Amino acid sequence: MFKLERRRLGRTGYQVSILTIGGCGPGICPDAEMGVKAVQDAIARGLNMLDIAPSYGEAELRLGKLVRENRNKLVITEKTMERSREGAWRELKTSLERLGANYFDAYQFHAVGSLEELDAIFSDNGAMKAFLEAKDMGLIKHIGITAHKDMRVVMEALKRFDFDTILIPVTPISLVHPTPENDFRPLLKIARDRDVGVIAIKAVAKGRWDGEPHHYQTWYHPFDDEESMEVGMRFALSQEGVATYPMACDVRLWPKILKIGESFRRMSDEEQRKAVEYVKARGASPLFPEPAQ
Repeated sequence: MFKLERRRLGRTGYQVSILTIGGCGPGICPDAEMGVKAVQDAIARGLNMLDIAPSYGEAELRLGKLVRENRNKLVITEKTMERSREGAWRELKTSLERLGANYFDAYQFHAVGSLEELDAIFSDNGAMKAFLEAKDMGLIKHIGITAHKDMRVVMEALKRFDFDTILIPVTPISLVHPTPENDFRPLLKIARDRDVGVIAIKAVAKGRWDGEPHHYQTWYHPFDDEESMEVGMRFALSQEGVATYPMACDVRLWPKILKIGESFRRMSDEEQRKAVEYVKARGASPLFPEPAQ
């Protein structure tokens, strides 16, 4: 077994494992014990960052005991989809209580998908007010933002506030047909220039389910053969500035993800180009923009 690499999460200064415990997987796992066991195993194998949210099923309730037992080992990045000051405060307090934590290492605006949402966040009674108040009180250490479908929204967000972390899709399927919505490269350059910590999601995505039966609990269709998963993960973790990849929303995929992460080797520029060609040949397509109906 290889030792899992750690990287600096931007200006936060945290040294985090290149694989993150994605709270979604254990939170929505039909077997609660199986989900908790998967997290226990991940911690034992050196993963030291937990990305979690109230919207991840029962994640906060199921993992509270583990968090309390391992708080000094974990970097916890929590999220909220609330956009108002009152809503964000309410959800932050609930999340802290459920996880038995005194503070979160980063608190993130979750799944911001439009400029209208940004306007709400930054309004006079917006959630940013709660974030800044909570930071002043020591309840959160850093402020982040996450997005799934439009990189331009994150770029605009970075014009309005100096975020410490961003969580975005970084995957070769985005470059099969790059568009302003899904092309992560300009955003990564901004992050590097400003020392923003980058958390890369969707590394093992193949595309949308496209009407076929869902074999996994991920909302997207994942690659599940080890070769393709390795291509996606190595590609994502080879992008300059990317610190870590949160594991997929189905714990059945975690053993392969852990194996690949433990033997990670950085891709050359030529290997990255070939990775895009590889996933394209496998029938992969970008998750966003959404196909026309």
